[in-house]
Amino acid sequence: MAHQLTSHDLLLDRRDFLSRCGMGMGGLALAPMLGGNALGAGLEHFAPKAKRVVHLFMNGGPSQVDTFDPKPELTKQHGKSIALEGRKTERPLGAALRSPFKFARYGECGLEVSELFHHTAQHADDLCVIRSMTADVPNHEPSLMLMNCGDGRLPRPSMGSWVTYGLGSENENLPAYVAMCPGGMPIKRAENWRSSFLPGRYQGTYLDTSIEKLEDMIENLRNPVAGRSRQARQMDLLRNINARHLAANGHDPDMEARIRSFELAYRMQGEATDAFDVSKEPQPVRDMYGPGKFARQCLMARRLLERGVRFVQLWHGNQQPWDSHDDIEDHRRLAGECDQGIGAFLADLKMRGMLDETLVIWGGEFGRTPAVEMPKAGSNSGVMKGRDHNHYGFSMWLAGGGVKGGHVHGATDELGFAAAEDPVHVHDLHATILHLLGFDHEKLTYHYSGRNFRLTDVHGKVIHDIVA
Repeated sequence: MAHQLTSHDLLLDRRDFLSRCGMGMGGLALAPMLGGNALGAGLEHFAPKAKRVVHLFMNGGPSQVDTFDPKPELTKQHGKSIALEGRKTERPLGAALRSPFKFARYGECGLEVSELFHHTAQHADDLCVIRSMTADVPNHEPSLMLMNCGDGRLPRPSMGSWVTYGLGSENENLPAYVAMCPGGMPIKRAENWRSSFLPGRYQGTYLDTSIEKLEDMIENLRNPVAGRSRQARQMDLLRNINARHLAANGHDPDMEARIRSFELAYRMQGEATDAFDVSKEPQPVRDMYGPGKFARQCLMARRLLERGVRFVQLWHGNQQPWDSHDDIEDHRRLAGECDQGIGAFLADLKMRGMLDETLVIWGGEFGRTPAVEMPKAGSNSGVMKGRDHNHYGFSMWLAGGGVKGGHVHGATDELGFAAAEDPVHVHDLHATILHLLGFDHEKLTYHYSGRNFRLTDVHGKVIHDIVA
């Protein structure tokens, strides 16, 4: 006869529950029930320079020659044909297209930055600009997967998932990994912050930050019919039922991920709305960040970091807003939507003594061509003022978290088409990010399907030249 639940079963305490079902990595998921590190990680191989990461993702692909990689020769060659030298692009290209934006030198380091990012440029001495980034192909989907997950084709865990797998979280009442995107999702949707074969608790928590009402930003955060005390009793019952299931059936990663999800959702009711409520910030702070959705995201990110969240990804918007095929002048509007918020975010972190331990990353999945994109039916408007995708050479910058400030690494050719000095592949960037967080990228692995996987797969080298 089937065993009936008794009052003793329903009073099973949390420590007993953990001892029954904390097998393998599953035990880490349930660690918050005992307090302490929310994800029970701490797998660092050496002392980290950074403790947290913020990824400012300009999805769609910002143009390097219009932002952080000035090319006087491109201006001279404007209107002349460009030798592609066997480089394939997604769409047909025409003549050289000069940048319509002015560059100036900023900071003691004299870093050249476009007028588009004059707020960000005020922090030139904190920026480490990599001008020689490379990716694999000139297409959004595989390039997004490469930048976020280390592989453009196969399902792999995202960088944020690897980071939280290694570091854990300092706050058991909030997700360790948050992905914000106003107005919907980028292309490839939740695959950008997936945990794949890592336990489900390491997947990013998505928020549509265009939603003003905090209760609606996080779906199903509030129970409309049950108060906290009743929910607590429900959680106790559910916890005991799950404990019996795990004790009888053994290790079940999906079940353990579901348990963690329920526990976290219950605890988030008390802290999440406070973390995302920027109205609690003093008016001068909100004024510093400025108006707009991206500025609001930046302020939310700082509040999350203060509360122990490890990895925060801020997307510019849904789909691929920086995909300026028609008219590169659209970059002015796009930069205007985020530049003040980024500058304020860096200033705020620095004033609070947080920048040294926060690694800030800015960039897209690739850059754009220095040549104009030619008209193509169904692809663009035929204005002939835009740029195509370019994975051969593009710019990203890092700040804080142990990188060299006021430093430029690598270079593209004289027109800005391809990396010409000290190229940095996305795998190298990932290896360096993990190094700054205290990890040997070859040793931070997870055994799955008969082999040890890692973020950099079988590639990547640390770029020591950018490490302070």
